[in-house]
Amino acid sequence: MMLPDLLKKDLMVVFCGTAVGAKSAEAAAYYAGPGNKFWRILWEIGLTPRILASSEDFKLLEFGIGLTDLVKTKAGSDAGLTKMDFGLSDFESKILRYSPRFLAFNGKRAAQELLGRKKVSFGPIQKRIGETRLLTLPSTSSAANRYWDQKYWQELANKFKSAF
Repeated sequence: MMLPDLLKKDLMVVFCGTAVGAKSAEAAAYYAGPGNKFWRILWEIGLTPRILASSEDFKLLEFGIGLTDLVKTKAGSDAGLTKMDFGLSDFESKILRYSPRFLAFNGKRAAQELLGRKKVSFGPIQKRIGETRLLTLPSTSSAANRYWDQKYWQELANKFKSAF
């Protein structure tokens, strides 16, 4: 396993990447790449009170936020992954067990693999895993900067905040 899941029962949202990046694997912390926008965007949209360092990833549980990846056996870019790398049935079982309110894919690749589709759009997905609602967000990776649009992240934060 590249990085352990940061999960507990009844989280508001679990962010799911495709596979941990090489820098994150090296640092043993989620979203540790120097150009990754994950920690900044969580703060900008109001889900964390400050910009957390990747080494503080475990603190997200305090804010009702969890982290996981679809691929738990390899690190690196999406381009280096094959169909065999994805543990889809184990993943769905895990989401059923923890039952977060939302599962938000950080980028399209993980959503495409889980849904078995070549194309997915940003925003809500019709499929649910148990009671968990799914959505796809633009990737925070610097490799995906040309697709970046903060509005989808803000829409999720608005749903998250309105639940309290």
